Amino acid sequence: MQSTHDVKESFRFLVWASLATLILWFIPYAGFVTFPIRLFVTFVHEAGHAFATLLSFGSVNRIAVFWDGSGVTETMGGTRLLISSAGYLSTTLYGSVLLLLLRRKNSAKAVALLTGGLLVAITIVWGGNWLAWVIGLLLGSGLIALALKGKPKVLHFIMSFLAVQCILNAFYDLLTLMYLSAFQSGAATDAKNMEISTGGFIPATFWALGWSIISVLMLGTTLMVYYRSLKSNSNSAVAMPTPMLLPEDFGKVADRKF
Repeated sequence: MQSTHDVKESFRFLVWASLATLILWFIPYAGFVTFPIRLFVTFVHEAGHAFATLLSFGSVNRIAVFWDGSGVTETMGGTRLLISSAGYLSTTLYGSVLLLLLRRKNSAKAVALLTGGLLVAITIVWGGNWLAWVIGLLLGSGLIALALKGKPKVLHFIMSFLAVQCILNAFYDLLTLMYLSAFQSGAATDAKNMEISTGGFIPATFWALGWSIISVLMLGTTLMVYYRSLKSNSNSAVAMPTPMLLPEDFGKVADRKF
């Protein structure tokens, strides 16, 4: 269980990370600062496809990442419904789980090490173009170095900022997917792949809307759990036992001289 101090401090980091994200929106060319995170989110998206392929007994050929923030995962076999759905949902899931894990003061280091290690491993095993190698190795090794050498508060803030950015980018991508599915039906998207897999019977807009609803529910549940842990910890107090006199003590009190 998280301590009151851990949850409150984590919430402060989350607030500062959200404010930093809001400020960056109004700074010209601030996109250069968050661009590596944009590519990181793409990496998480494509890794979701890859892991879903393995879970459904398929095989992964390669993962490629491109400068415009898009990516592709080449797979063989597996369950198409699971594979196509895993991309957008994995990004929201990662950001949501990261928020919950960061409620513990000491979890930032472990999460950074795990994320960095997975990035490096995925790059080595499935890296399909030079940009994927550069982003995967640089970000992965950077997170590992930060976890091992960085100050705890700095690390906690950076991981909180990463969680906020992942969630925001996930919903931005879903909005883009909704637009492409509704107004550019020929665009190659995960939703379009599902439409093709169903022989055109279930349109791309259905899949885009469904994934968006699941993501909203996922984030809503995360925020509810976070709020409850924050509220329960703030209201908790240690009850002090009430002193009691045993029957044999009554005589001692009566005989005491004042």
